[in-house]
Amino acid sequence: MRRLILSLTAAALAVSVVAAPVTAKQSAASPSIVDVAIAANAPDGAFPGAFDTLIAAVLAADPAVVETLSGKGQFTVFAPTDDAFAALGITPANVAGVPGLTNILLYHVARGERLAADVVSSDQIRMLNGEFAVVTLDGGKAYIDGAQIIVTDVTAPTNGVIHAISSVMLP
Repeated sequence: MRRLILSLTAAALAVSVVAAPVTAKQSAASPSIVDVAIAANAPDGAFPGAFDTLIAAVLAADPAVVETLSGKGQFTVFAPTDDAFAALGITPANVAGVPGLTNILLYHVARGERLAADVVSSDQIRMLNGEFAVVTLDGGKAYIDGAQIIVTDVTAPTNGVIHAISSVMLP
């Protein structure tokens, strides 16, 4: 039953984001990081199908994760791609069974909007799970805890920014 509710929630969010253009008259809580990620992942989005597992993970985790990423405040999300999850054998079908899923997700989110320039000027960033992720530069490429940052500065007008990364960071 929970899986059905999560699927319907994801579908409703995807439809509302794809069907409704963003206007200044929309509520202050939209589009949030969650809305932007779902829209980017949609078939006609900027990164179609690249974040199916991440979206499934967020919906399967503690509801506070969705509430945080959809609510007020500024956040930076380091978003692993489907390929990053697949390297660990994690798919949308089995992500709900991953031990420590909420902690893993919170290790991919930092308080405050940190654009790429802010990220690369840091040595480490405190994540929402309380741990620090280390930022390094190598050969002109930026990494956070060994995951290459492959897409930067996908902004969510109301509450932050998303950077896509090449692997899942494990706390």
